[in-house]
Order: sequence, then C-alpha cells, then structure tokens
Amino acid sequence: MKPLMIYLSWLIAVGATLGSLYFSNIMMFPPCSLCWWQRICMYPLTVLFLIAFLRKDKNVLFYTTPIITIGFTISLYHNLLYYGFIEKSFIPCSAGVSCTSVQFVTLGFITIPLMALTAFSLLLAIALYSQFTFRKHE
Repeated sequence: MKPLMIYLSWLIAVGATLGSLYFSNIMMFPPCSLCWWQRICMYPLTVLFLIAFLRKDKNVLFYTTPIITIGFTISLYHNLLYYGFIEKSFIPCSAGVSCTSVQFVTLGFITIPLMALTAFSLLLAIALYSQFTFRKHE
C-alpha cells in the first residue's frame, strides 16, 4: 500500500473516531450497541494506520482489511436496520438506545449510521484499490 493511501486511510479513521467522540461526548448522544461495535473496529484503525505510515509498512492491508470488513458489515447491517430494510424483529438493541432511533440528521439525509457506513466504505474501497494495484504491479 502506498504511503499516500495509508495517510488517507488514517485521516478517514481519525475523522470517524473524532466524529463519534463528538456526538457522544459533546452532543451527548448515547451510542447504540451497533455503534459500539463499529467503534471497536474503527478506533484501532487510527493507531494501526498511523504506525504503518510512520514505519512505511506496505503490508498494512494484511492486518487492517479484516477489521475494516467487519466494521463495514456491522455498519451495513446497522443502516439496513435504521432505514427499515430489515424487520425490527432482528434488532439486537433491546436495552439502552435503540439502533433505529433518530438522533441527528443533516441535509435531510445524512445520519450518524450513514456517516459510519461512508467511512468504512471509503476505507474498504482504498484497501481493495490498493490490493488490486499491488497485484497488478507484481
């Protein structure tokens, strides 16, 4: 993976991490259980991408792609649940904040779950692009 792609991935992960901390600690929106699982995937990526960038580790995809994929899958499920594509009987959020509760909407369609899905989608796209171009140049 090229250093520029590692740096870009780090910026996305830092932005998503700071955004989630802003919504929970400054705006005081309590995270739902699916948000917690997404945070478990996103927060370590900030450290892993920073270390990979500083050490010029071209093998960063080996240990970040599984975490990104898990986070993306949880985030996709969360969005399908949030926007009503999955029946509420499948909701794992029985205690605390509901995973479908509307806490923030901007521009009429941008929500917290959508922002998380966007971050994981960008990270996954960069990882797949980097993997494809790496194999092509071998």
